[in-house]
Amino acid sequence: MEDLIYIFGHKNPDTDSVCSAIGLSYLQNALGYNTIPCILSPINEETSYVLKKFKFNTPSILNDVKLQIKDINYHKNFKVDLKESVYNAFFLMQDENMSTIPVVSGSGEFMGAFAMKDIAKKEILGDNKYLKTSYNHILKTIEGTSILKFNDEIEGEITNISIRSSAVYDSDIFNKNTILIIGDRHSVIEDAIRKKVKLIVVTAGKKIKEEHLELAEKNKVNIIYTNKSSYDTLLTINFANYIESYRYTKDLYCVSEDTYITDFNEIVNKTRHSYYPIIDKHNHCLGLIKLSDLRDAKPKQVFLVDHNEISQSVEGLEEAKIMGILDHHKLGTLGTMEPINFRNMIVGSTSTIVYELYKENKVKIPNNIASLLMAGIISDTLLLKSPTTTNVDEKALNDLVKITGIDPENLAIEMFKANDAIKSKSVKDIIYMDFKTFNLDKNVIAISQVTTLNAKAILKQKNSYIRYLNREANSKGYDVMILVITDIFKNGSYLLFNEKSKDILSEAYNKNMTQGLFMDSMVSRKKQILPPIIGVIK
Repeated sequence: MEDLIYIFGHKNPDTDSVCSAIGLSYLQNALGYNTIPCILSPINEETSYVLKKFKFNTPSILNDVKLQIKDINYHKNFKVDLKESVYNAFFLMQDENMSTIPVVSGSGEFMGAFAMKDIAKKEILGDNKYLKTSYNHILKTIEGTSILKFNDEIEGEITNISIRSSAVYDSDIFNKNTILIIGDRHSVIEDAIRKKVKLIVVTAGKKIKEEHLELAEKNKVNIIYTNKSSYDTLLTINFANYIESYRYTKDLYCVSEDTYITDFNEIVNKTRHSYYPIIDKHNHCLGLIKLSDLRDAKPKQVFLVDHNEISQSVEGLEEAKIMGILDHHKLGTLGTMEPINFRNMIVGSTSTIVYELYKENKVKIPNNIASLLMAGIISDTLLLKSPTTTNVDEKALNDLVKITGIDPENLAIEMFKANDAIKSKSVKDIIYMDFKTFNLDKNVIAISQVTTLNAKAILKQKNSYIRYLNREANSKGYDVMILVITDIFKNGSYLLFNEKSKDILSEAYNKNMTQGLFMDSMVSRKKQILPPIIGVIK
């Protein structure tokens, strides 16, 4: 399956950005891509109403697209059980060209890390005479053949007989915990079997006499044959030990898949390790990452709709791979490292562009998607009354009406009423319902717009709004901060603004600006409100 692509609009989602993201995602999936629509923050009442009306779930919130451990091609599922043999762990590390491997319990819980140096320390400094492992681990390690097996787990002291047989009989060498490595010394083997040793490994391709095998079966003595010499068997059998029988590092710094790479780099600078186990929230090990893995990053893939400004987009966008942009605004500050699909049209709504793409790709548009795109066009063009409206928008809306059978005027009234629940909202909530910033060299312009059927309710509290605008503009460094209160029936907007921007606005609109001034026919942030301000600042 194709890698996942996140499709989303700007930081403060409006109906057009959400509906166009959902509509574009459906189209892209129909064309064979793997996409999901997202939002960057909670939606407003109008958008919520539209989604419920047409039976769509609210898209998930995408907090950021920063590079995370999960985006790195780390050594997934690279781990070993405590009950695994040192022999197997060694070859797992060798195959991955690693010198460390995470150790987990039977349930997958992270227990520590086992390293090549742990093997070396054990072999050079440790006691190599004791073995605790499974019968099958021994078979694999010494390339043995199973002859008699009575125990899954083998534990005991390794013994190799190099003295005379008579000396063996006179000693107390053998007991139930003895692991005997021997060639074809039949008398010694018989004595060991009679004393019910734990395991006899017969080396050099030799075999036990039939009567001794019968006695071993009666006394339940485990028997393994190997073609290795006794010397080679002694050298290798210790590697059949469980990892838990060796010393391994238990206190090790771990990271999660959700750890940001920027944070991971800080961890590396502090801890100076070469390897880091990756665990989930249940302390289950997912694998191991080493520093060189960072070169093999796979950024998240994104497709932007209804914006092309970094300031309006998702956090961490510079760390993501932009697959495409669909917009109807001026070109912003965003750049890419390689060519992308970029579609920018002079229309009043991004939903209009999405509809055009359905036609161009000859994909049948489902009724519910058509209904969403209708809502997006109605919202962004104010039912085709905005000066940004074009003939393309009008035709798109008319085509969608034919598909859905929905009366656009009735839908518009329902949508605007749904978004008019301003009495229950705080000053901050209303200002940030549909809020955008625009960077112009060293200047920042912030414009909030709310479309309402009850502008008087906001204007009654205008002093509270002005105080908030002044405070926010000072703290955030906005040169101009405006709240545009658009009355769709009056076909105009009331403006509230931070006091320091009064001269700029007066020059921009050629009026003596006062708080709450009604601007007739001014309804478009993009085409009527923003450009004159840019002209003055430039």
